[in-house]
Amino acid sequence: MDTLRYAQVPERAFPIDRAPGRLDHFEAMSLPWVVAAAVVVVAGGLIWIFNGLVRRRNRVDATWSDIDVLLRRRHDLVPNLVVAVQGYAGHESQTMRVVAEARASAISAQGPRRIGEAESSLAGGVRSLFADAEAYPQLKASMSFVQLQQQLTSTEDGVEHARQFYNDAVYGYNNAVQTLPGSLLAGALGFKVREFFQAASSERAPIDVRP
Repeated sequence: MDTLRYAQVPERAFPIDRAPGRLDHFEAMSLPWVVAAAVVVVAGGLIWIFNGLVRRRNRVDATWSDIDVLLRRRHDLVPNLVVAVQGYAGHESQTMRVVAEARASAISAQGPRRIGEAESSLAGGVRSLFADAEAYPQLKASMSFVQLQQQLTSTEDGVEHARQFYNDAVYGYNNAVQTLPGSLLAGALGFKVREFFQAASSERAPIDVRP
């Protein structure tokens, strides 16, 4: 009876041995696809990191260009201010010489940090020159002088706003360069930390515009 019961058990109850050669062949066929998928994922990640760094660097360059335009405008306006004050003073004062030297230093300065320092000195000299102009009521009443004051004030405001945008862009870019995953590519591909454009407290004060 035991023999009969054993004979009635379905054949599928017993595991069927697979040929080892067939399984090895399947693994050999799938391995290249796994490797190819890994390569695609890694390459895609590297491209994404690189593009992100490029976008951030381009934003830094664009915001710096805005600052450069405004600084050039200030450099062009300052000589007109010196000439206007000198015309009423009748002589070149120490303040005028300081402003002229500060303007020359600002034009020749290189790099955001040094440019910021030089521009702060120039802004301080301009404020001193406006203070000297207080001694000449006719100059203060001149429409051309008032317009010059307003142009310089507008330029100062523009520099301040552009500085904020630039420093925000530099902050984001530097973080991307110095932290993972961006730091894996930044050094090898020439992405370097950028300098902030700082201003002295004297430059942050608004210019007093009075007719």
